[in-house]
Amino acid sequence: MEGSTLSVDDSFVEWPLNDEGVPYRQAARIVVFDSVGRIFLIKGHDIDDEAYSWWFTPGGGLENNESTRQAAVRELREETGLVVETHRLIGPVLARYSTFHFAAKDRRQDEEFFIVHLDDTEAQAIVSDSGRQWTSLEEQVLDEQRWWDLDELAKVQSDGQLVFPRDLIDYAREWLDGWDGVCRTIVER
Repeated sequence: MEGSTLSVDDSFVEWPLNDEGVPYRQAARIVVFDSVGRIFLIKGHDIDDEAYSWWFTPGGGLENNESTRQAAVRELREETGLVVETHRLIGPVLARYSTFHFAAKDRRQDEEFFIVHLDDTEAQAIVSDSGRQWTSLEEQVLDEQRWWDLDELAKVQSDGQLVFPRDLIDYAREWLDGWDGVCRTIVER
């Protein structure tokens, strides 16, 4: 690596090519709620187009034969510094099969989403940036982390801000009232 520019190809060793030649990985994500019903999201942008940005839940690719549940808590720790135990996760509540363009390539990611509810101390800690372990790529493309009121998030989404999954706000409203035990499946392209 020369200068401050990261080689994107080097940073995506966790994205092997699938049978169709498309970078592919399995991933896990956590929908994080605080005690007043806000949702915690991260804002990122495409490394090749800073104007293309979106809000999303903490999460990332599976490593070393870990389960999606294990990956979800590891990713939450790495991205926020917050440590939660796997037994606190609810779900999986959503399976998302996504194809998207990032870092000059089309990519495919199959994700399982879990829910975790935080107490007030944890909710304050998650935004402190203490203990997070971002990769070099994350340092370049992650812009902001914050709590969102669902009505406020719906307004900024209707004003053009991207939120992924696209129907996250609707699902979050349902899950706040309790999960019905059904893992929903969505496909996004």
